[in-house]
Amino acid sequence: MVAGEVAPGFEPVREAFEKAQSTDEGGAQLAVYRHGRPVVDLWAGRDPIGGLPFTGDSLTILMSVSKGLVATCANLLRERGMLDVDRPVAEYWPEFAAAGKDRITVAHLLSHRSGLSEFDPDAGITVADFLDWDRCVTSLAEMAPLWEPGAYCRYHPMTHGYLAGELIRRVAGTTVGRFFATEIAEPLGLDLGIGLDEAKEHRYVPQFTRSAAPTAARIAAEFTAAGVDPTIRLPRAVINSIVTLNQSMVSLNTRPAHAVELPAVNGIGNARSLARMYAATIGDVDGVRLLRPDTVERAMVQLNSGLGAPPPLNLLPDNSPLRAALGWELPRDMTPMLSDGSFGHAGAGGRIGFAHPELGVAVGYVCTNLAWDTTAGADPRWLPWTAALHDVLS
Repeated sequence: MVAGEVAPGFEPVREAFEKAQSTDEGGAQLAVYRHGRPVVDLWAGRDPIGGLPFTGDSLTILMSVSKGLVATCANLLRERGMLDVDRPVAEYWPEFAAAGKDRITVAHLLSHRSGLSEFDPDAGITVADFLDWDRCVTSLAEMAPLWEPGAYCRYHPMTHGYLAGELIRRVAGTTVGRFFATEIAEPLGLDLGIGLDEAKEHRYVPQFTRSAAPTAARIAAEFTAAGVDPTIRLPRAVINSIVTLNQSMVSLNTRPAHAVELPAVNGIGNARSLARMYAATIGDVDGVRLLRPDTVERAMVQLNSGLGAPPPLNLLPDNSPLRAALGWELPRDMTPMLSDGSFGHAGAGGRIGFAHPELGVAVGYVCTNLAWDTTAGADPRWLPWTAALHDVLS
């Protein structure tokens, strides 16, 4: 049963969302803004883990959709003249220059080209350490890049949050979570943030998965079969990263993980707030506009065109290479959004938030069932309502 409202003319989106969620055992929300006004605000499903009600006001973790919140902060600082993306990161964060990182630029860092895609495999970073900001940031500042910065591109699943978050802290004088709350969430009245206030904890609905996480041995065997030696530095770092991130999925449902800032993964909110934020990046929303059109246009330029994965990871199959911009990702087979002209960010399990400036559309989709298999392409739950939205807009 789908609940919520749609504006006249958007009824097909409601029908498509209901179809998409008909076999999903978890909860989901879909929100769409058009020219600064809400036109879709829907929710469906249930919470099979804690038995909590699932409504349009429910909050859940966004995983890598969180990186879109961080990108909005970084581009706001850039628009204000406080952050020059062509300057070395070390000009804002001097300790970062260690171990040959003095030439890594802010643009390298924001577009997953810094060579710090994972923690150093010898640093001993565990899931418990993810909650220790200073430990993680110091480890990244001290380490040598895993591959030549700027020469390749590899998605930074967890380290991106500490890197961009510490950069923003150095520039803004406050944490990225506080900056987001003050400069973005409060003016727009969002139920969205990096971490979660304890007063809202009762509205949190946990994420879950029915899929077994791959073991280190299984990943190593897959690397070996592809011709990648799993014992050398970069593959070891990747294996550690995959295992620890999978281990964190359950712990990210807990209060300790909500009480800190994990900017790569612990954005927490609902679909209507996610869509509202993206709507304010491309237009006026109740008197608030976050970014100028020229800021957005610059931020949407693909920065990794022609750059592949660093050796030896280039031997692994990749059917949908990342298209990286200034903190946001651009449409690709795996995350088509509303086709070219969109920008935003997807997250593990099937969450996604994005905007399409030319169409004046912003979308937020949040789900609790980590069902998206990225190796198979786009999440099947997105396809019915994105197709319906295309039809309505055309």
